Amino acid sequence: MNSVIDYVHGREILDSRGRPTIEVEVATRGGSVGRASVPSGASTGSHEACELRDGDPSRFQGLGRRKALQNLSEVIAPQIIGLDVFEQQLIDDRLVELDGTRQKSRLGAGALLGVSLACSRAAAHQSSLPLYRYLGGQMGFVLPVPFVNILNGGRHADQALDLQEVMIAPVGARNFSEALQMSCEVFYVLGELLKKDGHHTHVGDEGGYAPALGSLHEAWEYLDAAASQVGLKWGDELGLALDVAASELYRDGRYHLNSEKLQLTSEEMVAYLKDLVERYPVISIEDGLAEDDWQGFAHLMREVGRQVQVVGDDLVVTCSERLKKALASQALTTVLIKPNQVGTLSETLACIHAAQKEGLRVMISHRSGETEDPYIADLAVAVGAGQIKAGCVCRGERTAKYNQLLRIAEELGDYAVYGGPKG
Repeated sequence: MNSVIDYVHGREILDSRGRPTIEVEVATRGGSVGRASVPSGASTGSHEACELRDGDPSRFQGLGRRKALQNLSEVIAPQIIGLDVFEQQLIDDRLVELDGTRQKSRLGAGALLGVSLACSRAAAHQSSLPLYRYLGGQMGFVLPVPFVNILNGGRHADQALDLQEVMIAPVGARNFSEALQMSCEVFYVLGELLKKDGHHTHVGDEGGYAPALGSLHEAWEYLDAAASQVGLKWGDELGLALDVAASELYRDGRYHLNSEKLQLTSEEMVAYLKDLVERYPVISIEDGLAEDDWQGFAHLMREVGRQVQVVGDDLVVTCSERLKKALASQALTTVLIKPNQVGTLSETLACIHAAQKEGLRVMISHRSGETEDPYIADLAVAVGAGQIKAGCVCRGERTAKYNQLLRIAEELGDYAVYGGPKG
């Protein structure tokens, strides 16, 4: 059969932080080829799948991926070659079985995910379909609202802002192209305003500016001025979104907001976030509490869940089992999806479909250490997520995703639907 896998090859490439990552190529007997590369996070949850790095200090300061690539060539490839590229579930089940650990620590999630995604790309090629159409069928027509990381803090920058991401979401745009234009114009003006006041305009890991701002209020004043100068209104056209990355702030039983000289209990952290919602046009709060603070998330939901979306990233880590617990705890309204947190496409899709079946929203996300691979752009359209995090509107590994969405929007033409405020 022409769709049988004939070739699997992995290589070490560099991610956007100059660290080694894995790229995989899969080819069928019929000549269809799929290629995929795997990103890496800086702020990673402890329940995520294991990347598997070499630990050899003489090479890339221990960050090399030769062990994972050896696993790919010696363990994974022999078991994948000969399978039909269209049997995605069978392929992914084989990958999970070969690893045999809960967090993919034996073979490494990077090698597993690279193979899984590359197989889906080869299948799309074999079908003569764009990836979003192959993955989503006729349901792939919703272009997501971009949650644009315009100010970086926390682990994504070396500056004082405790919150990891301050994002703008062009919820009132008529289409994806206009949404991207709105975001770019705010980004341009924000840079001019920061520079005028003597702040540097270097960017962080995800492309947003990383000035030395001491609080969200100071950041808000610049964002409000930039939006006003561009002629955009908060609420109607723009929403403010926050990724607190609270697991990075949590130690010794308290949340440490160093720039504001605060040490907060879980209840006090919820009160702090509620105050932000009341003072600013916040529409989304991601990881407002630490990854195992289930009661804190449930409390946050009770306080602000009707006003804003409460997003779980480290809480769920794209894991269906943790999603079940989040549902039982009534801990969130929205699930953040990162394929490398779980390790295969099938497990990723299972988490997405389980969330959507229960009425939760889905937001597809990049990582801080990204590659130029725009896979998540196609995935977002395929599953009708309605929301995507791909970083700011600069740096090639970020704009690769946005540019792919522009291509998809053009291809869909009048059939394209923009995600809108609620995804």
